[in-house]
Amino acid sequence: MNDPGGAVPHVFVGLDVGTGSTKGVAVTADGRVLATASRPHRMSMPRPGWAEMDPEGAWWPDVAAVSRELVAEVGAEAVAGVCVSGMGPCLVLTDADGRPVRPAVLYGIDGRAGRQIASLTERLGAEAVRARCGKDLTSQAVGPKLLWVREEEPEAFARARRWWGLSSWVAGRLTGEYVLDHQSASQCDPLYDVAAADWADDWLDDVAGHLERPRLVWPHEVVGTVTAAAASETGLPQGVPVSAGTVDAWAEAFSVGVRDTDDVMLMYGSTMFLVRPLDHFTVRPGLWSTMGVHPGSRTLAAGTATSGSLVRWVHDLTGGAPLGSLEAEAAAVPAGAEGLVLLPYFAGERTPVQDPRARGVAIGLTLRHGRGHVLRAAYEGIAFGVRQILELFDTVPPSHPATPSRLVAVGGGTQSALLTQVVSDVCGRPQVVPEETIGASYGSALLSAIGTGSVAPETDWANVGRVVEPDPAACERYDRIYPVFTEMYADTARHMHRLADLADEDAQSR
Repeated sequence: MNDPGGAVPHVFVGLDVGTGSTKGVAVTADGRVLATASRPHRMSMPRPGWAEMDPEGAWWPDVAAVSRELVAEVGAEAVAGVCVSGMGPCLVLTDADGRPVRPAVLYGIDGRAGRQIASLTERLGAEAVRARCGKDLTSQAVGPKLLWVREEEPEAFARARRWWGLSSWVAGRLTGEYVLDHQSASQCDPLYDVAAADWADDWLDDVAGHLERPRLVWPHEVVGTVTAAAASETGLPQGVPVSAGTVDAWAEAFSVGVRDTDDVMLMYGSTMFLVRPLDHFTVRPGLWSTMGVHPGSRTLAAGTATSGSLVRWVHDLTGGAPLGSLEAEAAAVPAGAEGLVLLPYFAGERTPVQDPRARGVAIGLTLRHGRGHVLRAAYEGIAFGVRQILELFDTVPPSHPATPSRLVAVGGGTQSALLTQVVSDVCGRPQVVPEETIGASYGSALLSAIGTGSVAPETDWANVGRVVEPDPAACERYDRIYPVFTEMYADTARHMHRLADLADEDAQSR
């Protein structure tokens, strides 16, 4: 809070709309946190494999409420800039005034567009897609979902005039500007040419049809100012500069200094997400090649489909006991959960299998196992998935072979000492945890400070809080279990798919 007798510091408001909540933070130019606020929400899963949210009913009210709370804490006169990040890539289809014509389709956990992925890949050519977009078309891509709406909901598509990402839609509500940052655009395959760092004009026109294309910007760029209408709803001062923002994982990686080509960020959120900066365009099977945050930069990325969302499921399923009590029970269970292994594909899976019809599997259950075993096995399944991704990242040679890559852990899940320890034990790697783990909203505040010229572009606010070292005995145990985990998907995939088909048939008959 400001000192009434002193000078009012410049404060930057960072907002982040995630899968489970909207969070906000007010930060000074030197990275000092003055206030935080949050509002919980839940996604909608109207059919198996679908994941949606209502921008008008969930995102905007949350953004407004969080903003008002922050402004009340620090004072409107202190606010010098605003930036929003969000889960992504999401698809928001709106009319010309930015009003959604249907619920937003979420990122790779939404697997509805399988047929469109196949048809676009066949029509455009898999090799051509990889050469221009840096990756295969998967459930993470926006283009097939846009095509799905065009084919399956033609009336909604006909009403639409614009398409946005989550952060750009909120920035549009704040400023009236129609933009999309390069990083978010680079995940809108096949609409954006990652190799050329620009729109793939022919493919964009083919898929998006009559829709207007947004103006491309970089995440830190000021795209407009808070309008009078937005000011009245959010409490943010009219005329305050608004930076474009970007997808949450990249905002957070930027804020904690993951910018060297040998750094890897591991974001513990509703899903696990990993980002590794690169100095050139690179294509690696199973990974996503994207633009980075600062102009011209590149990254490789990967993500699982569950993490915090799976922990929440276990919590709800076991009667809603305090998570601290559940964790204590899980911590008392030895590494390996006494023979219980969990495949955490409860929302399909992104990396490494890229299968929206994958499903969760538990093997080794006995009458001896209790809820602590289930939570422990969930943590271990999450960690095994992270290990698979890190092994894919290892196929890209480091810029400095003599220096081990630095794994920086961020996000709300780092507050769990057990989960972070299990990840280090399973992967056999230390993790650096920054002092500040508020999340992507902190990165958004930094982007605002850079975009307004208040701090230098190379600024980061990261200070090491602790290092999680792997336990050799646990590592040895997990090395023996890891092959079981990696074989479970191949051994059960056909059964998963049959059950997914049956669930779809049931949903259609209701």
